[in-house]
Amino acid sequence: MLPILLTIAAFEGAVLGRIPPDIPGLVLGFMAVLVGLTLMVRGLEMSLFPIGEALADAMARRGHPAWLLGFAFALGFGSTVAEPALAAVAAQAAAAMAADPGIPVTLGQQEALASWIRYGIAIGLGLALVVGVWRTLKGWPVIWLVLPGYGLIALVSLLSDAPVIAVALDAGTAATSIINIPLMLALGIGLASVLRSRNALVDGFGIVVLASLAPMLMFIAVALILLGGG
Repeated sequence: MLPILLTIAAFEGAVLGRIPPDIPGLVLGFMAVLVGLTLMVRGLEMSLFPIGEALADAMARRGHPAWLLGFAFALGFGSTVAEPALAAVAAQAAAAMAADPGIPVTLGQQEALASWIRYGIAIGLGLALVVGVWRTLKGWPVIWLVLPGYGLIALVSLLSDAPVIAVALDAGTAATSIINIPLMLALGIGLASVLRSRNALVDGFGIVVLASLAPMLMFIAVALILLGGG
């Protein structure tokens, strides 16, 4: 938290030339964030990360691709639904879309829209892990999937001015954060380590970029269909 505090203090004092209001409240809030993040990270290290690594190793050694792919989807979907960064982005995006007169979303539909964004991206990330595991099993270079995917996103961004594209880009990035990235890496590295013909460094990594890419593609496709092409 120290770099964040120093940056905010420097710009408040040197650039804006003011003292922030309610300093005791701000200090108390920062302390709450610090304690909460510390407990969260420590709890993940003690519980979810060891379980994820053990499950990834066990499912990889089990040998049947169907079980492995099913586990990959469940891991990606469950960890993404629980991702607090995605929940925050989904809520803010739903509020902004409800306030935009060009988007047919009412205030009453705002909560449902936030859930739709959250669960839709979780499904996309689950499918991304399935593709990532299949890529590791087949030995495909990750560049074969990344370049066409991001090229398609760039093309759609050039051809359409739909505001949901910007939402999709942020939501896809927010979907990969503190909870699911270590779990996804444990799955990729564990699988590559078990397979004799794979290299943990070459084949175990790259799954996170797929996990960030797939939700963007899915969100953009569904949003453009619902909005009639933007």
